[in-house]
Amino acid sequence: MSFLIEFSTVFLATLRDVTPIVALITGFQLLILRRPIPNLKRLVVGGVYVVLGLALFLMGLEKALFPLGKMMAAQLTDPEFLYGSGAIPAMADWTAYGWIYLFAAMIGFATTIAEPSLIAVAIKAHEVSRGTVSQWGLRLTVAFGVALGISLGTFRIISGTPLYLYIMVGYLVVIVQTIFAPKNIIALAYDSGGVTTSTVTVPLVAALGLGLASTVPGRNPALDGFGLIAFASLFPIITVLGYAQVGVWLAKRKAKNNSYNKQGEQ
Repeated sequence: MSFLIEFSTVFLATLRDVTPIVALITGFQLLILRRPIPNLKRLVVGGVYVVLGLALFLMGLEKALFPLGKMMAAQLTDPEFLYGSGAIPAMADWTAYGWIYLFAAMIGFATTIAEPSLIAVAIKAHEVSRGTVSQWGLRLTVAFGVALGISLGTFRIISGTPLYLYIMVGYLVVIVQTIFAPKNIIALAYDSGGVTTSTVTVPLVAALGLGLASTVPGRNPALDGFGLIAFASLFPIITVLGYAQVGVWLAKRKAKNNSYNKQGEQ
C-alpha cells in the first residue's frame, strides 16, 4: 500500500512536470500551425507510457541507483578495506584508493555503453555518414572518454585538488584539438560529450561522487561531491576528436605508403 501511495505521488509530480511540454506542443500545433493533431490516439497512449516510465524511473533512482552508488563508495573507502589493521591517516592518501579509480572507470564505461541517448546519436551518425562513422566505434570511444573522466574526477575528490584546474586544462586541450581535427567530426564530438550526461550515467555518477565526498576523510559533500558529471561531459569530446585525428593520420600514412610502393614498382 505504501508503494502505491509513493508511486501516486511521484506520478502526479511527473505529470505536473510534463504538462507544460504537452501544452506548448499542442498550442503550436493548433494555434500557430492550425492543423489537427495526427494520430491523436497513438500520441495519447504513448504520452501515458512516457509519464509512467518517467515515474518508475524516478522511483528506481531513489530505491536502487542512488543507494547503490553510495553503498559502493562507502564500501570501497572503508578504512579497514584500504589500510587493513594499520594506522588510519587523518587525511586521505590518494595512493590507497586504487580500487576506487578502477571502479569509477568501469562504472563510467558500462553506464555510457548502455546510455540510450548515446545509442540514438550513434545510430543517426552512422546513417548520415553513410557508414563512415561506426556505431560501436563511436560508442566505445565515448565510453572510454567517460571512463577516463570519471576516474580522474574521483582522484580530484580524494586528493582535494580544485575542480577548475582540470576543467580549464581539459577545455584548452579541446580548443587545440578543434583547430586541427577534421571539420566533419567536430559537431558530433561536442554532441557526444553532451549525451553522456543522461538517464543512466548521471544517477550513478552523482551518487558515487556524493558517496565518496561523504566517506573520504577531510572532504565535504557540498564542496567536493559534485563535478564528476562535468568530467563525464568533457573527456568524451577529447577522445572522439582524438579518435578522428588518429584515423586521419593513419589514412594519410597508408596513402603515403601506397604511393611509395607504386613508385618502387615503377
